[in-house]
Amino acid sequence: MEFKIEHGRYIILGSVDGILAILGVVIGASLSGNPSFVINAAIGGAVALAMTNGAGSYLAEGAVEYGKLSRLEKPLLRSLENTRLEKDTKKKIRIDSITHGGASFIGSLIPILPFVILKSHQLEWAVGLSIAALAILGLYSGKIAKQSLLVHSVRMVGLGIAIVVAVILLGLEH
Repeated sequence: MEFKIEHGRYIILGSVDGILAILGVVIGASLSGNPSFVINAAIGGAVALAMTNGAGSYLAEGAVEYGKLSRLEKPLLRSLENTRLEKDTKKKIRIDSITHGGASFIGSLIPILPFVILKSHQLEWAVGLSIAALAILGLYSGKIAKQSLLVHSVRMVGLGIAIVVAVILLGLEH
């Protein structure tokens, strides 16, 4: 699979979804005081998130990309079915879907990891690792955008902190 810079969109989207959605699950499930429960709940969420993001991308990309093909067919007065262009379109849809779903799953593993390898302070490490991963994603986002790495990193970290605060304010962390 050849990596193209446009796949960065799905790496960022999926990773952010995975990290932050599963961090929310981890924060809520950690109330049980049972690391096995946290791990099981978070892995269940990670699998569901990866599958829905992958399938959602497949459906959305399919609609958009086939719409583009359809608009090309009109002035050409011919079908583009079974052409190189349709083959490339199908490949793009598959790669985008796999990238989005895969990045979601990989991102989901970050807040789960401390519960697998540590005996104490798992939640604190989960939040810290998640925020660090978001900072790195921000650097990657800034590099893709050819903009300030620091600004992109601060925005990503700010998003992560806002979500942690929102989950706590909702009373899930008592």
